[in-house]
Amino acid sequence: MAFNYDLDFDNINFREQPEKYRVGRGEQGVLMVEPYKSEILPHWRFKTPDIAKESSEKIYQMFLKYQENDDFVGMDMARKFIQMGYTRARRYANYKGGKKYDSDGDVNERDIDEEKAESARIFEEKWKIVRTDEAYLEKKKEHQKKYG
Repeated sequence: MAFNYDLDFDNINFREQPEKYRVGRGEQGVLMVEPYKSEILPHWRFKTPDIAKESSEKIYQMFLKYQENDDFVGMDMARKFIQMGYTRARRYANYKGGKKYDSDGDVNERDIDEEKAESARIFEEKWKIVRTDEAYLEKKKEHQKKYG
């Protein structure tokens, strides 16, 4: 089932009501699902490789803690933030200021920033780990079977 953007995200605690959570595609809902957004977002950074390494490791440790607590929604949200670390760092690596499009809607010329590219690689390594984690995949299958 697709991610439902019509939910009352301001008033739903998804830890208390995991049945309302849908995985969706990619990073859908990453900045909407509480309390996870507020728990993970303060640690999400990719400005330099050192910052990206610290950030991706912290979020990965959160992923493992959610796993330990049998909290699939938390695991999936940590996965989404790690994935977003990769995709956003990659965008900033490819386009100055992270701006892919100019004011006319045309694609800006690529201008590779090696520092951001390294940040993207750091997040990508963690993303590969979490998206193939056997316990995560099993919990994802269970959640989708049970709730859609």
